[in-house]
Amino acid sequence: VKLREQIATAAPTNGRVLIFGENGTGKELVARMVHTLSLRKDEPFIEMNCAAIPEELIESELFGHVKGSFTGALENKKGKFELADQGTLFLDEIGDMSLRTQSKVLRVLQEQTFEPVGGASSIKVDVRVLAATNKDLTEEIRKGGFREDLFFRLNVIPLTVPPLRERRGDIPLLAEHFLAELGVEYGKTPARLSEEALAAMSAYAWPGNVRELRNIIERLVIMVPRGRIEKGDLPAEIGGDGASRAAGPGSELDALGQCVASPTLKQGRERFERLFIAKKLSECGFNVSRTAEALGLDRTHLHRKLKAYGLVPDRGEPT
Repeated sequence: VKLREQIATAAPTNGRVLIFGENGTGKELVARMVHTLSLRKDEPFIEMNCAAIPEELIESELFGHVKGSFTGALENKKGKFELADQGTLFLDEIGDMSLRTQSKVLRVLQEQTFEPVGGASSIKVDVRVLAATNKDLTEEIRKGGFREDLFFRLNVIPLTVPPLRERRGDIPLLAEHFLAELGVEYGKTPARLSEEALAAMSAYAWPGNVRELRNIIERLVIMVPRGRIEKGDLPAEIGGDGASRAAGPGSELDALGQCVASPTLKQGRERFERLFIAKKLSECGFNVSRTAEALGLDRTHLHRKLKAYGLVPDRGEPT
């Protein structure tokens, strides 16, 4: 309740917001709420995960580039700041940004102007910047890994998202929301959680927070063919027997059937890829590096797919 009140108070202003919280607590959701309740709600909301972009590409992603400015720059490209003009730019995992890039972001915050990579003229923008981190930035400043002046520029309005274990009353509401949302996504009638299953989920510590809860619900929607989810369907760590064993081999065929029933080839391919990656991610203990190796993908490429499919690992592993 306190966080919602803080969001409602901060949103209508142009003040920069720095969102703190553990992995998976819903910092992106908070940023979107700030934008939705702001005076810029009808303008773009642009986000960028600073941890997911290779260091050699991050400046191009932020500021854009001109054709021919580096190998592979085959055409002019607008950066996130320009795309967010008049709207909101959300910089997730700001604590993972290099010092060099931090200095350039600081300049944009001070002057609201920047030059694209390889460009000779400045571009002026009006952007409200929101940022988020799971790191202790004061400790990062002490170690020399984060600029103190940038911290003060970003930390005008600090918001802290508590971990799910400190707001257990939200678990039933979030579980029902994800069951309905994912039921629609997979073309299934939304399932219901038994009282025993819900009690076990409410007692669990959720180290991966809201992200872990969503991933578990997605696994149950895919793997449990019945309309009622029992305690025994839950993963062993939550007190169940494990959904994959309870569901049986037919449930995977059911999930594949949803792919085949997709209206277009593109949607069917995306559903299958999402299902396949989710399965490998689970088999590899939600470790990004091991999953990338198992899939034969570059880790950065896999991270982009995880982000696109809403499958960011739920064990709190830095990504």
